[in-house]
Amino acid sequence: MKEWWTPDELAALALPEFPTTREAIARRADRENWRQPSREYPANPLGVWRRREGRGGGYEYRYDLLPLAARTILVLRQQRAEGRDARAERAAAKATLSREERWAWFEKLPENKKQKARSKLEALLAVDALTMAGTKRDDAMVLIASQIRVTLRTLYNWAGEVAGIERQNWLAFLAPRHAGGQAQAECDPAAWEWIKAAWLTQSKPTAAHCYRQLQGVAKAQGWTIPSCKTLERRLATIDQTTRTFFREGPEALKRLYPAQQRDRTALHALEAVNADGHKWDVFVRWPDGEIGRPCMVGFQDLFSGMILSWRVDRSENKEAVRLAFGDIVETYGIPDHCLFDNGRNFASKWLTGGTETRYRFKVRDEDPVGLLPELGCQVHWATPYHGQAKPIERAWRDFAQNIARDPRFVGAWTGNTVAAKPENYASKAIPLESFLAVVSEGIAEHNTRAGRRTDACAGRLSFAEAFAVSYQQSPIRQATPEQQRRWLLASELTTARRPDGSVHLYGNRYWCEALLEHLGRKVVARFDPDALHESVHLYRPDGAYIAAAQCVERTGFFDSAAARVHARARNDFLKAAKAMAKAERKLSLDDLAALMPTVEAPEAPETKVVRPVFGTAGNAALRADPDMEHDQDSVLADFGRAMRQLRVVRDNDGADG
Repeated sequence: MKEWWTPDELAALALPEFPTTREAIARRADRENWRQPSREYPANPLGVWRRREGRGGGYEYRYDLLPLAARTILVLRQQRAEGRDARAERAAAKATLSREERWAWFEKLPENKKQKARSKLEALLAVDALTMAGTKRDDAMVLIASQIRVTLRTLYNWAGEVAGIERQNWLAFLAPRHAGGQAQAECDPAAWEWIKAAWLTQSKPTAAHCYRQLQGVAKAQGWTIPSCKTLERRLATIDQTTRTFFREGPEALKRLYPAQQRDRTALHALEAVNADGHKWDVFVRWPDGEIGRPCMVGFQDLFSGMILSWRVDRSENKEAVRLAFGDIVETYGIPDHCLFDNGRNFASKWLTGGTETRYRFKVRDEDPVGLLPELGCQVHWATPYHGQAKPIERAWRDFAQNIARDPRFVGAWTGNTVAAKPENYASKAIPLESFLAVVSEGIAEHNTRAGRRTDACAGRLSFAEAFAVSYQQSPIRQATPEQQRRWLLASELTTARRPDGSVHLYGNRYWCEALLEHLGRKVVARFDPDALHESVHLYRPDGAYIAAAQCVERTGFFDSAAARVHARARNDFLKAAKAMAKAERKLSLDDLAALMPTVEAPEAPETKVVRPVFGTAGNAALRADPDMEHDQDSVLADFGRAMRQLRVVRDNDGADG
């Protein structure tokens, strides 16, 4: 602030309670002895006046000689002028810092600094409120500065910080921009790079361990290194993604990015399903005595989250996938979309053949069209080894937590990891029938549990209820009986055995009347391996459908009721066959004989050629040989008998004519 003023400058200011001309100021200076020693400055008259340097000479006076009112206005005017200059400088600086950058900086500040900025804003808003009420701005500034106990200069500086800024952005511009700092300890760049390389490894060594190794290397290399705590703080400033990538691996880095949250409410029930396999953490005893962990293939509705179908087998295979999908189609209908992973069993050409993006096996033009494309179901492939891409993985986690740990499985539960094996590991194996019963109950409870927090259930409904509500209002494609037979498993060629044409399959007999037309021939049976006591569908080897054959169950040896049922069925069959036979042959045997034509024998032709007969007299040499004579007699006798028979036949023919 300017301290020394000439009479001309003071006159130009037109201060209150002070002369406004040069001559009047000079007279007042003489009258009040401004240039004489005073009580305030008895030994130093230059404390309140001094000779003016430069051309023209004269005197300059300190502003302290002015009356209080004039002195106050002079100070305020100078502060205002200085504030304008400071604002101009700050405006140039603010031009390089956008509003967005200011707010971004404000959000990064700790709460105590944000509160200081809010206090500044409240003070400036109070000044504006007084100004709007009619108080002069300078007086309002003096009043507010005294109330909040800051210097007037400080309050003017705050006002200068927001000069030319919209009021809604004042808070961001009032936040402090200075950042405290301290000198960093010296560290050789090579040493810093060495400890970074040692610490950023997937073995995850501690910073203290790396520092101990660094001490030996630094001593050999002549590096200057700071303390261990200093390097720990610097390692902590390395970006989180860099630390995760090097110390935990790419998969951990992938988890840092938030998973995609897909909206399923745009779907409807059975519009889209997803499937996957799950290996149970339970030991099961199969009917043949083998013990192992069963695998389950399940299908889940994407809209509601309901488990629609499932099949259990010794391993995850394409047959289980095929049958589980068939259960969906037979029970509910044909889905429009199906989300699979790219496993060999789900990508089997018998299931998804013809899908353009099926990057499994060799895709050939002559490959058969798979079951799903044939039914008009579009196949989508999830990212391999990425559980977040398949919503059914969430259901598997519930099954592993709730069903696999059922009290009825105690002793058969294997633990969900190698390190979590229970003390009674492998002490018991659950029979397959008992295992399937518990799993069926658990899945039913999973589907009907109320209060699900999905978008479709809204925290009120169960999966089954959400599915039912949407299912009743959605267009569902139903499969024809011919299409329903497509997902049944086909057996190898088997023979329709004589004499009744029955087909034997896995220890069961199947029979229908249509098999009588295929006695001794090869046929193909399509069946459900989990329902062998139901009917099987029979096809010719060329694929033509024959009929459905019922299972013929065995009965007890002395079961008279079963014998009566069998006899009644056989009698019905015989009666129907006889009626059909009679309906097929409309002519009786008498009518058939009456319509037989009379066949006349043709007239015998007259013989034109006569064979000569030689007498017994002849060559003397022949007669001399007794054996020759005997042969000649036999020949003649045979010839005579033949001629007599010929005459008898001729006479009979003449009589018939």
